[in-house]
Amino acid sequence: MWTLNRTSVNGFILLGFTSHPVLQPLLLVLFFTLSLITVLGNSLIIFLVWINSRLHTAMYFFIGNLSLLDIFFTLITTPQMLAHMVSNTKAISYNRCMSQLNLTLSCGITECFILALMAYDRYVAICWPLRYPIIMRMPMCMQMAGICWFGGFFNAAALTVCTVNFPFCGPNQINHFFCEAPAVLQLACMDTYVMKVLIFALSVIVLMLPLSFIVISYLHIARVVFNMHSAEGRQRAFSTCATHLIIVVLFYSTISFTYLQPQSEHSADQEKKAAVFYSLVSPMLNPIIYSLRNKDVKEAVAKAMGKVN
Repeated sequence: MWTLNRTSVNGFILLGFTSHPVLQPLLLVLFFTLSLITVLGNSLIIFLVWINSRLHTAMYFFIGNLSLLDIFFTLITTPQMLAHMVSNTKAISYNRCMSQLNLTLSCGITECFILALMAYDRYVAICWPLRYPIIMRMPMCMQMAGICWFGGFFNAAALTVCTVNFPFCGPNQINHFFCEAPAVLQLACMDTYVMKVLIFALSVIVLMLPLSFIVISYLHIARVVFNMHSAEGRQRAFSTCATHLIIVVLFYSTISFTYLQPQSEHSADQEKKAAVFYSLVSPMLNPIIYSLRNKDVKEAVAKAMGKVN
């Protein structure tokens, strides 16, 4: 059993991606561009949902929540990574590292739940269209989203408390570009088997249960859609679901690589590459996918720019 706050490490060193003098400036420009597009694009989605009354529906409310999570995750991880790329020091304090670990876990877990809610919203809209305005009332949507946020932050807090109770005696070099739980636990100077089992079990719950819910929802949606007599109706139903399915595939395919496989030293570099996709690429693509494929969002952008009266 470990002892509370037994640590002789005051801080950690984040190794990042590379110290190569040619690759580092290129990665700096690339990651800065990705993070800027992410923050601006998702901020635009939130702004449009806020000001446009046509977007005051359950679907866009959940999209706004997803955009807010993507902004939070990017601001938690990227500024420090960029600062380390332009400076000689790669250090992060112990308390800041654990705070970053907690906040990234909170955003990741909450996003899993929000994606499941978005699948439920599509299920009700397609399978129970007449009851949709009653079931997906805005007060109910706000309550469901609040439960998702609370559940995400509660589970992340529990994992963080367990992590900070491990002793860290050195070395203090984290083979990652931010303080992610599996990478940090590699540095604990005692057996972390129980904690790794706990992380794996919780990962199964917060990843696979929402994913199973999403799959079941879309199986019901597919059954209803294929029974439609109108080809136009089927096309419209598939179009409304396609954007959500793309986001689910991008998010789950990369985050599962980190949290649903046995941890090893050899997988550290692969985990960093996977982390780029769910921390930078996927959040950047979310507003692009929704805006390019969604007529309501494009009309809201045009109206906000004064092109439509």
